[in-house]
Amino acid sequence: MAAVSAPTSNVPGLPALVFTALAGTMAMMAFVAVVGPVVRVLGLAEWHAGLAVTAAGLLWMLAARRWGRLSDRIGRRRVLLIALAAYAVVYVAMALFVDLALRNPPLVLVSVLALVGTRALVGLFYAAVPPTAAALIADGAAPGRRASVMARLGAANALGMVVGPAAAGWIAFHDLSLALYVAAALPLLSLAVVWWRLPADGPAAGAPPRPPRPAMGWFDPRLRLPVGAVFAAMVSVTVAQVVVGFFAIDRLQLSPADGARVAGLSLTAVGIGLMLSQTLVMRMKAVPPRRWIALGAAISAVGFSSLALVGTQSQLLVAYAVSSFGMGFVFPSFQALAADSVGPDEQGAAQGTVASVQGFGMVVGPMLGTLLYGLSPGAPYLMVGALLALLSVAALVHRPGAVP
Repeated sequence: MAAVSAPTSNVPGLPALVFTALAGTMAMMAFVAVVGPVVRVLGLAEWHAGLAVTAAGLLWMLAARRWGRLSDRIGRRRVLLIALAAYAVVYVAMALFVDLALRNPPLVLVSVLALVGTRALVGLFYAAVPPTAAALIADGAAPGRRASVMARLGAANALGMVVGPAAAGWIAFHDLSLALYVAAALPLLSLAVVWWRLPADGPAAGAPPRPPRPAMGWFDPRLRLPVGAVFAAMVSVTVAQVVVGFFAIDRLQLSPADGARVAGLSLTAVGIGLMLSQTLVMRMKAVPPRRWIALGAAISAVGFSSLALVGTQSQLLVAYAVSSFGMGFVFPSFQALAADSVGPDEQGAAQGTVASVQGFGMVVGPMLGTLLYGLSPGAPYLMVGALLALLSVAALVHRPGAVP
């Protein structure tokens, strides 16, 4: 019983982790906000921008599990310092290239290779941050009540989703290159904060790293619900992101400029909905993660399904806010459920597995959403609603097994 009544936020360096989540998300979203104008100025095609984002998702998917297992062996702080240092170097290199290319555009092939390559490396190195931070929270927070602490990271991510594109867009309006330089400074700040505020962990100084454990399988039965939840959540979110601009233009009969404005407002509504619901998760510490998943998936299923019927801008914004409100219950809960499902020496591996599936959803969602949109503007939203309804039922009937 002592473990259950232990403090739920006894996580060393938690403010540093929250700042790192905020800064990292802002930097990632800043690129999304400026990649369109950069592609236009350099004379590239739209699919080149899509290729850069997809490459980042692929490397994220392939690397997250390895980063998580490495943090189990050599310590969370060391992995965060390595990954953030590399992330910062790559982002600075990308900003330098874009700055020089905008002044003197190189060959198209050179621009494509540079943008895709640097963005892919950003995905490779930033893939270490979410699973390692979640594993560090799992190390210090009480089993069964980790969702409330995980939600602090989720709220920081949501705030970064709102502030990052807005700030980058405002700076890019004055100076396109400066927007990327400012974004590149964020990983450097995160590196300094983690080095300064996060205490050392892992093997003692001079001791050898822990021996590697057998690799945790993708289909480990203990992780079926959290893995299913993260896949459904990421597919839903990425589908909603990729089709909202097209949907606003086609369903609401808007011009491309007005469609982009409404899409931006919709994503702002998403950030607000996420922050509101994750504040509730932070306050209601005793609710088990699977109940949050069941409730959040049901709310989001209703919100996304209703999008197939909207006909006005206000209805679109409300539906996106409702959908994201439900998602705010799901996101911290699948991380907490994964942490509660495994032993203390498997936290990094479990969070890495969840993060890898998150990357897989980032790759599958946009492709699936655009294919279904070709059939009908409402089809992607109806598919997402059905997927989340299934997730809600699965969470209701889920019975957790014994933690080793």
